Amino acid sequence: MDKKISVLFVCLGNICRSPTAHGVFQTKVLEQGLAGDIQIDSAGTAAYHVGNPPDSRSSKAAKRRGYDLSSLRARQAVTVDFDQFDYILAMDTQNLRDLQAISPANYQGKLCLFLDYAGMSSADVPDPYYDGEAGFEHVLDLVESASDGLLQHIKKELS
Repeated sequence: MDKKISVLFVCLGNICRSPTAHGVFQTKVLEQGLAGDIQIDSAGTAAYHVGNPPDSRSSKAAKRRGYDLSSLRARQAVTVDFDQFDYILAMDTQNLRDLQAISPANYQGKLCLFLDYAGMSSADVPDPYYDGEAGFEHVLDLVESASDGLLQHIKKELS
């Protein structure tokens, strides 16, 4: 394969949903032997947590399922991301609107909701903070499903 695909996951603060998606998708990419073909990153639409690791509850829930988020650090999405990434996947409708507001017009086609890849068109990955431990587990369920769909989609593009 000679084409490299780049994927950016985006939520508000880049400490729970988008790093969870980053870690899950990265693990699935590694398991498929596609690490050299797919570049992965995550970011937030806000700069609240730049430089911080993922929320400990996200990390613990991910670790229980075999995903390691420990090397990830929050960063803010910036305009250069629109040029560097092929897929820019928002965790919720507000994140999508925030990205659309800063995206150059010719890059709007790169933006979509992550759960579109789980067959859940126009659905949001919910904020896990309102549902305790169960909220973080639910986010993982959704992220795993969407990651599987995204990986299948990208594998077709790479072939």
